[in-house]
Amino acid sequence: MIYAVKITFNSIVVCLLFTVAAYAQQLKPGFDVEEYTGVLERSAFSMPGSTPDITLPKQTQFHKVYSSPDAGMHNQWSMWLNTDNTVLIIHLRGSVATPDSWIENFYAAMIPATGTLQLDNKTTFNYKFAADPKAMVHVGWAVGIGSLAQDITEHLKNEYALGVKQVIIEGHSQGAALAFLLRSYLYYQMQERLLPADLTIKTYCSAAPKPGNLYYAYDFEYINRGGWAYTVVNAADWVPELPFSIQSLTDINPVNPITNVKKGLKKQKFVVRVVGGYVYARLNNSTRKAKHKYQKYLGKALYHQVKKYMKEYKQPAYSGSFAYARAGTPVVLEPDADYYKHFPDTGANMFRNHMAEPYYYLLKKAYK
Repeated sequence: MIYAVKITFNSIVVCLLFTVAAYAQQLKPGFDVEEYTGVLERSAFSMPGSTPDITLPKQTQFHKVYSSPDAGMHNQWSMWLNTDNTVLIIHLRGSVATPDSWIENFYAAMIPATGTLQLDNKTTFNYKFAADPKAMVHVGWAVGIGSLAQDITEHLKNEYALGVKQVIIEGHSQGAALAFLLRSYLYYQMQERLLPADLTIKTYCSAAPKPGNLYYAYDFEYINRGGWAYTVVNAADWVPELPFSIQSLTDINPVNPITNVKKGLKKQKFVVRVVGGYVYARLNNSTRKAKHKYQKYLGKALYHQVKKYMKEYKQPAYSGSFAYARAGTPVVLEPDADYYKHFPDTGANMFRNHMAEPYYYLLKKAYK
């Protein structure tokens, strides 16, 4: 009889464990309105100039367990856990009202998506954001992630040891730009067995600027295929349109009919050769000169501004490209006439359409 009681008790324990596992939160692919609402709510804490006429719902499922010290150019991240300690959120703060935070945004020269950044005399950031050697990323945001990466990975390993294997990476505005690069960085850390390979990671990039070139975007979308990474944009928001993009002949795949136009023109009649060669040269030279100016001012000139805040930072070799492209599966929030009644374009606030509140307003209208 005693033996039978023990069996019954053990069976009950096993059943309870299975019940808890069944009800524990499980991350799933696909855009989740509740998950994204949490992104906006957490982002609103650090968004200056937030409008007071719309109240975002208070998220009670997750609680903050850690906020990092400022690093790099006023970058910060926070860690949140859900109530059953099965899902961890890495929330990356957006721009704040300090000069260095905005210098990071404008420091927009591109660097290869795999390489090394010397952040100071003691800190070398070896990174891989994409496998394609043609992939390139925004140098300012790469510096931002480099300043946070060690702290983030150490906390991830600690939480993994406690059984947390599900992760949401999120951010709004600059935080979204950092979220792109962090997701890519963690993926390749997992590939190299520097992080556990069985982590499940989902990413929400809200009001995100463009993080790199088209080949970086291809890589990001490939490693997150199946509905694991979203970029959410208010179509009235100007931030996702930046940085400016300049595409030239060197920014496209080498097997194409355009790069070899000059060879093809040699087989044409004299007039076609002259006119075609003139047009080709004018178009190619204009983009080449524009890229040179962008690199001069948004790379080399801004580097000297970065040095005021990161005095030991070493200037990397820039790629020379400015062919920026957006990344991630897009979720477009389209404004209508009612939207502009709530958020009129008065010109008084250039960030009017960029804040968490208008995003939440459109989210509710689109997804009820």
